[in-house]
This record gives sequence, C-alpha cells and structure tokens, in this order.
Amino acid sequence: MPARISDPASAPHAGADLARCNWCSGDPLYVRYHDTEWGVPSRDPRHLFEMLILEGFQAGLSWLTILRRREALRTALMGFDPEALAGTGEAWVQDRMQDASIIRNRLKLRAAGTNARAWLALPDPVGLVWSVVGGRPIIHHYAAPGDAPVAGPEAEALSRLLKRHGFTFVGPTICQSYLQAIGCLMDHTTDCHRHRELAG
Repeated sequence: MPARISDPASAPHAGADLARCNWCSGDPLYVRYHDTEWGVPSRDPRHLFEMLILEGFQAGLSWLTILRRREALRTALMGFDPEALAGTGEAWVQDRMQDASIIRNRLKLRAAGTNARAWLALPDPVGLVWSVVGGRPIIHHYAAPGDAPVAGPEAEALSRLLKRHGFTFVGPTICQSYLQAIGCLMDHTTDCHRHRELAG
C-alpha cells in the first residue's frame, strides 16, 4: 500500500523545485499525495477499497478537502475495513452524522456500508477493478489535465460492473478519478516529474 500522507514533510519530493501536474497546489498534503500515491499502480485490496470510498465522498467537493479529512474519515470508518463497515446500519450512520471532523453526508455514509458489503461479495475485487484495463496500467501522454476525458471507456466499463454488483456512488466520473488515483490509468501530464518516473 502506498505510504500514508499524514506527514507531508517526509515526502521524498516535498519542497523540491519539480514540475508537477498543474492541479497539484502548493499545499504540502497535496504535494505528498501527488508525489507518492496518485497514479501509482496499487493491487492492495484495502487501499483499493479505501480509495473507492474516498472517491465517493469526494463527489461535489475538492480532493484537497478529502485529503484534509482523510485521517478523520479513516478513524470514523474503522480504518476502511470492509468487514467492519459491512455490519453498519442506520444507527451507525446517525452516530457518524454527529462527527464534525468528517464529511457529514448521510447518503455517502450509507454508501460506505453498502459498498463494503458489495466488495466482500466479490470473489476477486482486485481482479475486477484491474480487468477494465486488461490487468496492466494504461500509460497516457497528456500534455494537460484537460486532455484526459472526464469519463473514458475504462471508467464507463468499471461503473457498469460495480453498479451490477450493487455498488453506489460509482458513476463514470467517480470511476475515472478512481482509476487515475490507483494507477490503472497513469495520467500524470508529460511535463510532470512523476510521468517520467511512472511511465518507464
């Protein structure tokens, strides 16, 4: 699993004068996430599940908001343990709605439990996620973030698959961001130092 981002100062590139994707602001949390996690191929089931839940929570919000609440969400959502989340219900949702440190959205909290149950029902969740890219990262060579589609064919396919298996908050746009985040789609722009490191 990629390194956690709770200590931005420990990032290998933190503070370095390096070219980055232009969506990456100067916020240390964002820089660490960009430099150590985003676009790195992951096959760790816990990490893949965590990112799926976080991408759902991001709907309508900025990713930096998610990063700033990630540790609080990790605590509130029992370490993103799908087995623990699968046992949650309305009482748990109502309790989480009192926690000001997280994103208090009833539908998204319910989705965490729903998606945990759907995840556990899959015989091979990692294989299912990676199946939409043929099991290997697709390396793109975009000059600017806007060159990437909002929802490409792989995201469309993953969205259909996940919905078929009972997942929620998994529309094509969410799935596009998810596939980029977990490295199925390597979409660092060509001027970014991470493109050179991950495309090779």
